Amino acid sequence: MATTKHTCGGPVFGRKTPGCPRCDELLAGAEPVRWDTRRRFDDARRAAEIRAHDCTENRCGPVCTAFDW
Repeated sequence: MATTKHTCGGPVFGRKTPGCPRCDELLAGAEPVRWDTRRRFDDARRAAEIRAHDCTENRCGPVCTAFDW
C-alpha cells in the first residue's frame, strides 16, 4: 500500500500540520496506516514449532529439512 509521505515530519502528539500532503489527507478523512501485527504472531508461532521439533522422534535424516518450505 503506497501512501503519501509527510513533509512535516509526521504528526506531533497526533496534531496534523495543514499544508502537509499526508496530514491534509488525514484531515480529509483518509484511513491511517495500520501496521501488520499478524506477521509477528506467525513468526512467533513458527519459532515455537521449530523449538518443539524433535529430529529423533520424527526420524529425520542426517540433515533435518522439516521446516524448509
